[in-house]
Amino acid sequence: MISTADFKNGIVVVLEGDLMQIVEFQHVKPGKGGAFVRTKFKNVLTGRVLEKTYRSGEKFEEAELEQQVWQYLYHDGDLYHFMHKESFEQLAVGDDIMGDASKWLKENTDATLLFYKGKCISLEPPFFVELAITQCDPGFQGDRATGGNKPATLETGAVVQVPLFIQEGTIIKVDTRTASYIERVG
Repeated sequence: MISTADFKNGIVVVLEGDLMQIVEFQHVKPGKGGAFVRTKFKNVLTGRVLEKTYRSGEKFEEAELEQQVWQYLYHDGDLYHFMHKESFEQLAVGDDIMGDASKWLKENTDATLLFYKGKCISLEPPFFVELAITQCDPGFQGDRATGGNKPATLETGAVVQVPLFIQEGTIIKVDTRTASYIERVG
């Protein structure tokens, strides 16, 4: 159990049966009356944001979350299959957990899975991935003050903006958090 005095951004608590992450909080001590805490929570599963106020010293159950690195194996219909790298245990997750991560993962890529009470609740791809460009229009240099960009489709189906000199077949490094081109690899 943690109290409002132990609040820190990023802590996950169980609130009314839901896993809620503390996004921001503020301790307030008015001139009259008892102190209180204004808190903004984000639901870990749905992403919904909730703002609540609590008396100072109230207690909450801290969620025990476990992060594990699993290797992405393959996609089969609606399921994405992963393997634990040490125990070789396999796990299948659906689109609800996979979300947008599917456009960054290719076979044999490591991903971080988040577990709560033995159940996978979310997935995070690596921050940087190296993917080949499968479709890209040729870039034409025109009259512009700065360098231009063009859309490129990657081997996983994701589309990112790349500089004009990048060609089909080029392997590039992409930041998955911002879906932006970093550099050419090969």
